[in-house]
Amino acid sequence: MTPARLVATWFGVGYLRPASGTWGSLAALPIFWALHVLGGPVLAALAVVAVTLGGWWAIARDSAGHSDPDHSEYVIDEVAGMWLALMPLSYGASFAGVDVLALYPGWIVAFFGFRLFDIWKPGLIGWADRKKTPLGVMLDDVLAGIATAILVIALAAFWHIFLM
Repeated sequence: MTPARLVATWFGVGYLRPASGTWGSLAALPIFWALHVLGGPVLAALAVVAVTLGGWWAIARDSAGHSDPDHSEYVIDEVAGMWLALMPLSYGASFAGVDVLALYPGWIVAFFGFRLFDIWKPGLIGWADRKKTPLGVMLDDVLAGIATAILVIALAAFWHIFLM
């Protein structure tokens, strides 16, 4: 397996079936937790940038010569999007001085929200998906992650303002 294929498939997770994107999203969770524990939101944010740029490189390299670079085994884009969706939890936990796992409802919202946006592909997310380029492969999940992060923030605000 080439280094590009290893990165694009998130070290082989993309070969799990069915629903490789869901497996990729699940595999992203414990790594994000470890990043947060080791370096808080700063390390997590740097990792999001690194995995996004590394994923773009890996997909471009591994899919060279193919008309559609969005192969089902490529799940590095799900990792980038999932980590973006989780960023509000890292910042929130650091700000509140609590264990990031104490914000478990946010983890649940982030996971299911990201999967919803990644599958549904509304608006700009669908536009990016239709690009059929390595950047488009990464960008649709990055945009889905941003949309999910906004959802996580909105639901947390609603909970804290109206239900607590």
